[in-house]
Amino acid sequence: MDKILEKVKEYWKMIVLVVCGLIAGGIFYVLTNGQKPTTNLSVENLSSVSRQSSVSKFSEPNEKSVSKIMVDLKGAVTKPNVYQISPDERLVDLIKEAGGFTDQADQKSINLSAKLKDEEVIYVPKIGENSSTENTDSSVNSVTSQVSTTTEKININQADLTELQKLTGVGQKKAQDIIDFRTKNGDFKSLEDLGKVSGFGDKTLEKLKDELCFE
Repeated sequence: MDKILEKVKEYWKMIVLVVCGLIAGGIFYVLTNGQKPTTNLSVENLSSVSRQSSVSKFSEPNEKSVSKIMVDLKGAVTKPNVYQISPDERLVDLIKEAGGFTDQADQKSINLSAKLKDEEVIYVPKIGENSSTENTDSSVNSVTSQVSTTTEKININQADLTELQKLTGVGQKKAQDIIDFRTKNGDFKSLEDLGKVSGFGDKTLEKLKDELCFE
């Protein structure tokens, strides 16, 4: 035991230095390794932000490219209705989507290459049917010439399926509903009576009040 104490006294300075070195090394290791996760996390965050920014830039044009317009197609086509189409489609594309012309369609009065606009009404007349938009200048080739702008009101108690589809927002189904209601309940006496037909709310009636009559 005495020999051990003598050795300790002889080398105590060296022991103190070794212990201090170990402590210093431990502190250095903790400090250096404790900072790495923070650095890596920052790099990952920056990479994530960069990827999100890139995705955002590429997604914006795609959202604009899928925009649609609504066009109301009426008259001598197989499936008159309101269609949602791409803004770059032409009238020929709309006619195809509606199942094509009927046998009575006056195709000569239609410009199939015409561009279409949102909320536009396209009316395809029958052969021999008079159109208030007929004229002798070049405007007959425009889509405007195909839109029925007649101010003559439609008699809702006498109009047939085709005539009823000339009303704003009225397709084949709604026109048939009007005829069925009229057959079952008799003539309409007022605009309020039309409100009893399924699909004709207050907003629809407001749009139709200047387009129809009851006598």
